[in-house]
Amino acid sequence: MSTYRRVFWIVLDSVGIGELPDAGDYGDVGRSTLGHIAESRPLQIPNLIRLGLANIAPLKFLGPAAGPLGAYGKGATRSPGKDTTTGHWEMAGVWLEQAFPVYKNGFPRELIEEFEKHIGRKTIGNKPASGTEVIKELGEEHVRSGKPIVYASGDSVFQIAAHEEVIPITELYRMCEIARRLLDGPHRVGRVIARPFLGTPGNFVRTTRRHDYAVDPPKPMLLDVLAERKVPVLGVGKIHDIYNGRGVDEYLATQGNADGMERLTAAAKERKDGLIFCNLVDFDMLYGHRKDVEGFAKSLEEFDHMLGEFLPLLSLSDLLMITADHGCDPDPRWPTTDHSREYVPILAYSPGNGAGVNLGVRDTLADMGQTVAENFGGVIPHGTSFLSELRSQRTSEAAR
Repeated sequence: MSTYRRVFWIVLDSVGIGELPDAGDYGDVGRSTLGHIAESRPLQIPNLIRLGLANIAPLKFLGPAAGPLGAYGKGATRSPGKDTTTGHWEMAGVWLEQAFPVYKNGFPRELIEEFEKHIGRKTIGNKPASGTEVIKELGEEHVRSGKPIVYASGDSVFQIAAHEEVIPITELYRMCEIARRLLDGPHRVGRVIARPFLGTPGNFVRTTRRHDYAVDPPKPMLLDVLAERKVPVLGVGKIHDIYNGRGVDEYLATQGNADGMERLTAAAKERKDGLIFCNLVDFDMLYGHRKDVEGFAKSLEEFDHMLGEFLPLLSLSDLLMITADHGCDPDPRWPTTDHSREYVPILAYSPGNGAGVNLGVRDTLADMGQTVAENFGGVIPHGTSFLSELRSQRTSEAAR
């Protein structure tokens, strides 16, 4: 018997909570996404505070809850790297011994030439850039020439931007599939990403038809284990792409955080059991990489408001976990727009549990995946479950 019939797992993309001990290896000493956003002004996030967010680490203007409703702690990324794929894979029980490659000076010329030969077009760009800035800079040339824009970032990605009226979306996806096949061996990036856009020079806007082409994760990982046990899994947002579709019975693309929370609300009303796994990407895509501290702060407050409306939908047999995959500190004192090597917050809440317990510092993000696996009667290769601590909350609550 599962302790919880349904697990809702929300990943707040890039919402880290302070530097990891090895942050110096990544040039990230002093970076703290939540810490610096909280310093920027008083945040209105009462629901996250009630669950125990400010009990995890000191956050300016936010006092810890006297009796947090959720179990709380923070998780370290054991694998090298600080990107989406690394973080999500580790949550599912995959430890990497070597980080995915990053191209801070653009991709090797021979790789670009091989890609151009296969797609039958020349490319432009080939440098690290912000996605919105690169289409401002090169969008007009792309429209005029028909050459797709290829660009890198501080993440392990190969990104291809194209105007949907110049290169149809099916052709852009085909190019990404070609790139995915070519990017192997030493160039095995975590993701190839299609970045379609529309509009006119000076008014280009990215569309919602982004698509990620991930590396296939090693077996077995959490979603494989759940599939073997016939546990239904709904992926919301880019979860399906990150795990290359493995173990995801049904998936729903989203157009932002609000849409993602609407999908979760519908799932809470319609689905009877299983894992509902969601990534909310706005924090990263719209604010972290653009170094928009105020936008990030408002987005946290908007999520908290939506969380307040979501919590009453949970039953006694539900578990909600909230975490992140890495940091992306937008503080302007750091010139980089890259992700940051940080701990991630861990909040675990069920209406059937009693007062929150301190989960402490977890050695790996896989502890969360192991908790989910154990709940549904399985086990994954790495991680230490904290299901027993959650069960003790339920036992103490039932004894009242």
